[in-house]
Amino acid sequence: MDFELDVHTHTIASGHAYGTLTEMAKEAAVRGLKLLGITEHTHNMPGTCDDLYFVNLRVVPREMFGIRLMLGAELNIMDYEGTVDLPDWIIDRLDLRIASIHGNLYQFGTMEENTAAVLGAMRNPKIDIIGHPDDSHCPLDYERLVQGSREYHTLLEINNNSLRMPSRKNAKENIFTILDLCKKYEVPVIMNSDAHFMTDIANSDHSMPIVEAAEFPKELVMNYSAAQFEAYIAANRAREKEIQQNHTKESGK
Repeated sequence: MDFELDVHTHTIASGHAYGTLTEMAKEAAVRGLKLLGITEHTHNMPGTCDDLYFVNLRVVPREMFGIRLMLGAELNIMDYEGTVDLPDWIIDRLDLRIASIHGNLYQFGTMEENTAAVLGAMRNPKIDIIGHPDDSHCPLDYERLVQGSREYHTLLEINNNSLRMPSRKNAKENIFTILDLCKKYEVPVIMNSDAHFMTDIANSDHSMPIVEAAEFPKELVMNYSAAQFEAYIAANRAREKEIQQNHTKESGK
């Protein structure tokens, strides 16, 4: 495997992960990555860090052991409007922003309600990735999500961890559906480990066989080029700034 990045991982700061930031960065370097994203759970997840943790990420160097770091958060989608659980002024300090539905924090609704929730998060220009949208306990209209991914420049995640968690219903089948639709519409995806310990960084032992079986184009997988992924995120920040400027102009009229 020649992945250059894994951008959904957790450290002890998330409360139910078991490596330090330094240990995670060192292991990523050993595994030959160029870029590691560390995205701690936000405050509504039991046991995780306080908001102050994210405010003070500025003190952490963005290069360690010869690899680049992107430090951010896995935010919780809280309702059918797609509200996430960090204030904008803290989100603005993050290098990387994943929004995910977690069943202990979100009331699963109808397909229409759940799809509206994820699309609401996608419309938020501060969000870069939708994490593990693959659990049939939370039915989603994948056609609309893939079209939303293209329209709002928000990546859908292929999450390795989902495929070995019995609590995630029909994850394999749903990931096949996502891949087929992304191939149809030529929409890129991001493959992430969702590692909660160092030895799981860049692990795709469950997800890669599905990607290969789906005959998914390599050029639509963002993990093969750190430069391409960083350019994608830079484009998101530029889009976010443009939207904010337009909103300010409209408010001033």
